[in-house]
Parts: sequence; C-alpha cells; structure tokens
Amino acid sequence: MTPSAIQPVVLSMGDPAGIGPEIVVKAFRERPDLLRDVVVAGDVRTLQRAMRLDPQGAGAGAFMLAQIETLADLHAVPPGCMAVVQACTLAEPVEWGQVGARAGRVAAECIGYAARAVLNRQARAVVTAPIHKESLAAAGVSHPGHTELLQAMAAEHSGVPVSALPVRMMLSAPGLNTVLVSIHVSLRQALDAVTTDQVLQTIEITHAYFQRLGMARARIAVSGLNPHAGEGGLFGREEIECIAPAIAQARRAGIEASGPHAPDTVFMRARQGEFDVVVAMYHDQGLIPVKLLGLEHGVNTTLGLPFVRTSPDHGTAFDLAGTGRASAASLLAAIDAAMEATGRVTS
Repeated sequence: MTPSAIQPVVLSMGDPAGIGPEIVVKAFRERPDLLRDVVVAGDVRTLQRAMRLDPQGAGAGAFMLAQIETLADLHAVPPGCMAVVQACTLAEPVEWGQVGARAGRVAAECIGYAARAVLNRQARAVVTAPIHKESLAAAGVSHPGHTELLQAMAAEHSGVPVSALPVRMMLSAPGLNTVLVSIHVSLRQALDAVTTDQVLQTIEITHAYFQRLGMARARIAVSGLNPHAGEGGLFGREEIECIAPAIAQARRAGIEASGPHAPDTVFMRARQGEFDVVVAMYHDQGLIPVKLLGLEHGVNTTLGLPFVRTSPDHGTAFDLAGTGRASAASLLAAIDAAMEATGRVTS
C-alpha cells in the first residue's frame, strides 16, 4: 500500500461455524467495488469453502481469493480478488452450525487481529461478522462479546482501565438511530441503570460520535422510561429525578438534547425527521422499533471506542450456515456505515 493510499477497512470473518464466512463472500460478490478497500481477517480455507457455496462462484461475478501477509500488501492484490489475511490458526474448517471452542478461538483471533490493525493505524475501521457467545466462552475468552472484547483491547492499548473507556451500542435502520443506556441486563437491572450519570454519559458519547461524523449539533431526543414519560410523576418519577437533570446538564454543555419524550411516539418522530438519534433507556425499548424496520438493513455501531466499529444487526444463524441462503444485506450496510464514518462512501 502506497503512503498516499486510503487505509483499508478490516472485516473480521466471524464465527467460522456460522453464516459469517458466506455473507463475507456474498458481500464482495454483490459489491465488487469493495475489493479495493476491504481486507478480510479470517481463515483462508474456511473462506474458500464459503466461496463454493455460492452458485455464482463459477459463473458471472466470480472472483478469486488472494492471501496477503500484511495489510500493506493490499496494493499488490490483482483486480477482482478478495484480499485475505490469515488471522487465525485452524488446521481445517469446523463443522457448520455447531457451538465449539475451536470456532470461538478462531473468531476471537480474527477480532484481535482487526482491533490491533486499527489501533496501530494500519486500518481505518473495523467491521465484524457475527460471532457466537457460547463458542467464545467455550474457548475460554473472558469477554462475552464483540463490544466488551474491543473495549478491553482499546483500553489496554491506551493504558487506561476499562471503566475509563465507556462504550454504548447504537442500532440503526433506514431513518432511525437509537443509542441504549443499558444493553444486556435484566429489565430489573436496566431500571437501576437509569441514573442521571448514566443517561448524561450516554448523551455525551452520542454527541461525540455525531460530531465525529461532522454533525456539530446533532438533534438528540432522550426517551422517557415510563408510559407517557411519567405524566408529570403520576406513572413514575425517573423522568423528573434522573432523566430531565441529565438533559439539562447536557444542554448547559452545548449539546442539543431534548426530552424526556414519550417512548411510544419518540421513535416515530425521529423517523419522520424531527431528531437525528434517540437515546433509549434500555435494550428492548430501543431495539424493537429498529428491528421492526427490518433486520436486513440494520447496523450495530459501538460508540465510545477510539476507532469506528460496525457490524450487521443479526447473529450467526446456525440454522442457515452452510446452505448459501444467508443474506449479506446487513453486512453491506455495516460496511457502508464504516466507510461513511471514516470519510468515504462506497457506491
């Protein structure tokens, strides 16, 4: 790669037993323009197996796999070839659709390679294909998923504790962005997480991300927790005691935050163009409206990391793995989101 070349996006292959490898292949087959900007961190033999699943593999739209040693070798890859770095150790491909330690270890190694590349400024963004949390645990990985693993690696690289690098999940579908105050906890624990500090931190992280995209004053709508945003305290006091004070502090800092808005209408209002993003109080409050708009175009973005990381808004789909029927639409949307966030939109 020449010094003037744009750094690539690194795409981790995901769980080798899931649909990750085949949707990676499909993404390049459907969008050959990506070949010049995206490098796959994965296992060459697993990706070759995935290429054989696609009926187009021997006909129109066919392409070759080119193994490279480092990201700097991307410039030497012949036109029409998918660049792959062997980012893991795997003697032979794992069985489709099975939870297992080997698959979890491979997934973690590929994520690790991608994260190190972007942290060392060899890449400009990370896109992650789906992994399976049980396989990750079976491999002895102490982090339950992508977000926690990437957060830990970024904190170690920066020489700070994980607590000093708070992150948030943003789920996006066409016309709607939603950032969550809490993620994978019980509903009872999620209620306890609605504090002034947590809500304010979520607003601040959201504002910083949109600033990075060039939006100096993104319109951030903050959802209430209770029906009708508490109806003046009749249905709960979290809006009065926790959420409204956080919004007031954010506004004093120059952030264009508003609310707390009634949860049953704020997402509709955002989709109609009134807001750029909605801060939701817990997982299902924010994700149900996003997923209702269509999983096939959903994108998961981790906010708060020192680099851009996106992923498709679906899992490993073990029931589809190896069939060639999985759609690459959400992965393509994630790649486009990473491209856009780092200054280049693909066509």
